[in-house]
Amino acid sequence: MKKTSAMDAITTREDVSEIEWEARVQLAAAFRICYGNGWNGSTANHMTARIPDEPEYFLMNASKYSWDEITASNLLKLDLNGQVISDTDLKPRPAGLNFHSAIQREMPHVACSIHLHPLAGVVVSAMKEGLMFFDQGSCSVYGQVAYHDFEGIAEEADEAPRIISDLGDKFTMIMRNHGLLTVGRTIAEAIAYMGRLVRACETQERLLAANATPVPLSKEVCEFTVSQINGRYGNAPIGDADWNAAFRRLVRQDPSFMS
Repeated sequence: MKKTSAMDAITTREDVSEIEWEARVQLAAAFRICYGNGWNGSTANHMTARIPDEPEYFLMNASKYSWDEITASNLLKLDLNGQVISDTDLKPRPAGLNFHSAIQREMPHVACSIHLHPLAGVVVSAMKEGLMFFDQGSCSVYGQVAYHDFEGIAEEADEAPRIISDLGDKFTMIMRNHGLLTVGRTIAEAIAYMGRLVRACETQERLLAANATPVPLSKEVCEFTVSQINGRYGNAPIGDADWNAAFRRLVRQDPSFMS
């Protein structure tokens, strides 16, 4: 597996607090996990993480790197207005910077945001019906899916407030004719919701492509099932156990993301 060289470092461990460095390691791991899951294979799309001891700043990927190349040291540090304060000429893509910075600025409870174009997510985003619920796994995002209509490449400043308004208090969004967005109170939670949403889209895509008559779940069954799922967590962020397992696996396979 390709490893990112030391010359690509923008920030070294000695440059930042221990808390910021840990946030960098965690976010770099999230990029590698998403890449390993097949959710993104290019330099496009973005992910952000708020810096816990400096909540007026957040971390984000530069458009130079594929997600399997991202490390703790080559993530960008930005302020809430989207200005890069890292000592580099690298920048995120304008569209990602536009609405991700707005989420970090206007939604202080959000620690992490993820935007992806996984094929199944794009397929469902182009369906008039949106996400349908056919199985137990899909119920895990029931009541948590917001929608935002496609307006063109999301780089216009006036679109960002509409994305935030449409997201509301939800953790997941289907951006119609575009892709998927999730947010979380932790990096693990944003990843968990993305995993649930992608899997629900994959299930729908395959089921509707099959030569069979699908059996959708009733509203009542969906509501009861999601209440059972949510009852395991109360109001606590979800995803820690799966995140910790994925992180350990990544450390075993290729710890270069920690550099």
